[in-house]
Amino acid sequence: MSNVSPEHRLNRTAGVVLVVSIFFLAICGLVYELIAGTLSSYLLGDSVTQFSLVIGLFLTAMGVGSFLSKYIHSHLLAWFVGMELAVGVIGGTTALIGFAIFSYTEFYEPVLLGLVGIVGVLVGLEIPLVIRILRELSELRVTLANVLSADYIGALAASILFPFGLLPYLGLARAGLVMGLANIAVAGLVLWRIGPREKPVRRRLTVFAGLATVLVGGAAVMSGRLVAHFENRIYQDEIVYAATTPYQRLVLTRWRDDVRLYLNGHLQFSSVDEYRYHEALVHPAMVAAEQRSSVLILGGGDGLAARQVLAYDDVKSVDIVDIDGQVTELFRTNPMLAKLNDGALSDPRVHVHNVDAMRFLQESDQFFDVILMDLPDPSAAELGKLYSQAFFGLAGRRLAAGGMLACQCTSPFRSREAFWCIVHTIGATSWGLGNERFHVRPYHTLVPTFGTWGFALAGQSVPEPAELLIQLPTRYLTTDLLPGLFVFPPDMAEVDTPINRLNDAVLTRLYRMGYHKYLD
Repeated sequence: MSNVSPEHRLNRTAGVVLVVSIFFLAICGLVYELIAGTLSSYLLGDSVTQFSLVIGLFLTAMGVGSFLSKYIHSHLLAWFVGMELAVGVIGGTTALIGFAIFSYTEFYEPVLLGLVGIVGVLVGLEIPLVIRILRELSELRVTLANVLSADYIGALAASILFPFGLLPYLGLARAGLVMGLANIAVAGLVLWRIGPREKPVRRRLTVFAGLATVLVGGAAVMSGRLVAHFENRIYQDEIVYAATTPYQRLVLTRWRDDVRLYLNGHLQFSSVDEYRYHEALVHPAMVAAEQRSSVLILGGGDGLAARQVLAYDDVKSVDIVDIDGQVTELFRTNPMLAKLNDGALSDPRVHVHNVDAMRFLQESDQFFDVILMDLPDPSAAELGKLYSQAFFGLAGRRLAAGGMLACQCTSPFRSREAFWCIVHTIGATSWGLGNERFHVRPYHTLVPTFGTWGFALAGQSVPEPAELLIQLPTRYLTTDLLPGLFVFPPDMAEVDTPINRLNDAVLTRLYRMGYHKYLD
């Protein structure tokens, strides 16, 4: 028996309300899925794995929901409204709950995947219920095609709205809560316009809608403080700045004079010893190059590598390519951070390009005397491409005659195979007609915050380490110290590895294996 009796046939508005509700609910459902995947990639890294798990589980759960819908025999509208209210509450608070679970417990993954599964089941119930409700409206020409079209168009709208509107302007937690409120509003519209007609049922759903609105709305108002509290527990030190950009979660912490930058939970630098890393990255290439008039920095949006480069008087231009404009703007305008990089990003010789590094190399027609790769570790497939043979080939094409490339290559102690994989990939790279190849000299240094860290110096020819003369005042790296950095002890000595290519994320696998082995 359906709760839509013949004598209370719904008018034409009912069909429109239901189809429009499916459109908005499709937006909400996909946004919840995107939020869960993005949150996991921020907190756990490896966006490919996290999104694969979330999408696979969500779709499977939707199938389970569709199957379970056949066991709902009566009060279809009441079930539909109640489930949409539940989706609004659970889906809307998923990111906030995720932050809380991650900061207080070790059960983040099962809890988050459990929430994704519940939301998926509820979303899977939607379309079968709507179709069955519309069947009761025999005088309406609303077909399955109408419903599915609204669902698919809503998914397209969500895929545009999330990266370009919700995430950059609201952040993960508040975006989820705002969509939760939208979900609740749609359920309220259905409840108001088309039923259910039984007064006790309608009264209970109205109370549920009111409580859901208060809960999710209150969480939305408090979300900034709540997320800040959870992140303070995660990072321990005082958080002085936090933002969600279209590309990553950006967190700055401070303890006394130690300022630290985290991207997606991964430490990028500590102001206590970052100069060791940046001097080791920059100066060998700068003194080895035949000229250093033009310098390209891939990554390095914090301006710390540029600070080292600008110490050379003969540098005329520095191009910094960092995809995240919020990072470069923050390190240009924030007084504390601008002081850390000596105002490098405001120097008239510096030109910032907020584009993908591979795209920049593909489209640029400029040649550079020095190319510095200050990119994140290859912890995920999308980062591994930046250490591929194809990428190094593009860099080689943009290197001027007598030019030098220096690349950070992760830790040769913690992830030995990944380090040597990068070195071997650079050495196996050729460009032009295959006549131009890199000669590579790997080296390493000690950065107390990170431990032993590795680099590679490459060019068509590379001087002997003993020939490299550092004539600028430095805090760490000296001419006498430099040759010893190119000597590797037995526990970091060269090992055989495959070459990292675009179609095979072998480097990312080696990187994870190395760090898991070290941490275990």
